Amino acid sequence: MVIDGHNDLVLRRWRGEPTSHMDLEAGRAAGFAGGFFALFVPSPPPAEIPEIPYAMPLDDPIPYEEAARIAAELYDTLCDLPVNRAESVGDFREGDIAAIVHLEGADALAPDLSDLEAWYERGLRSVGIVWSRPNAFAEGVPFAFPGSPDTGPGLTDAGRALVAACNRLGVLVDLSHLNEAGFWDVARISEAPLVATHSNAHALCASSRNLTDRQLDAVRGSGGVVGVNFAVNFLREDGDQVPDTPIGEILRHVDYLADRMGIDHVAFGSDFDGAVVPDAVGGVGGFPAITDALAEAGYDEESVAKVAHGNWLRVLGETWR
Repeated sequence: MVIDGHNDLVLRRWRGEPTSHMDLEAGRAAGFAGGFFALFVPSPPPAEIPEIPYAMPLDDPIPYEEAARIAAELYDTLCDLPVNRAESVGDFREGDIAAIVHLEGADALAPDLSDLEAWYERGLRSVGIVWSRPNAFAEGVPFAFPGSPDTGPGLTDAGRALVAACNRLGVLVDLSHLNEAGFWDVARISEAPLVATHSNAHALCASSRNLTDRQLDAVRGSGGVVGVNFAVNFLREDGDQVPDTPIGEILRHVDYLADRMGIDHVAFGSDFDGAVVPDAVGGVGGFPAITDALAEAGYDEESVAKVAHGNWLRVLGETWR
């Protein structure tokens, strides 16, 4: 069984675009039991893929009213998918697909949090404080290579209130896309395990989106999890966007995170339908190729199971009410 930390299928369906990676029937046949299905309010796409080195500015903020309207449409799109909504760890079962309702960026939440409980009643169980743009709660990390995540100010007062409210309700707080100052703010005030649903090791790929060793140590210390992102430009040492990237690059990050944090803190966070992933993976039906590669690399059955699903189930069980 595989549980995954991030996909953008909902955005593809909302736009009326075909999926590149998230064929649900192929996933079900490959043991995919679900995971975090992002509700992402998009910014305008870049005019072109930047050449390395690059340093892209933060995207413009999305006004709350616009973000709330689009997020509601995205939620309806998710509800039309042939999946169940996950609100407890028992909702993940072999043969079924369960979707965690995840806001990728809290732009769609009122700055006074007056609609957070209503979202919770609709099934919201995970919130990424930001995508890579500012909002009322924090500032995202801009895309840069090579680059550091230490790029700007931390959480606003509203952001600190959001973390506290999520802790109270039992909503997971996702640190992917958050800059380093914001990360440390969350680490100081959150009572839940620290989680980055789709990020990698900065020591192996110096993308601003990846986590430094200090951040990884904090995740470990909190009992949290990092979901390894399959985006090739966050995997490769050269930061290049090359589809012909071997599965070994995913294993390289799993190895590093396991050595740094311990196997109990490593999971999958594919970024399917939101990134260029290795051709050798292909899509959600390619998870067995990755778990087989882990086994061939010497990971025992228990360790593979932890990375594939066990660590997500543990952290969700410790976070959700």
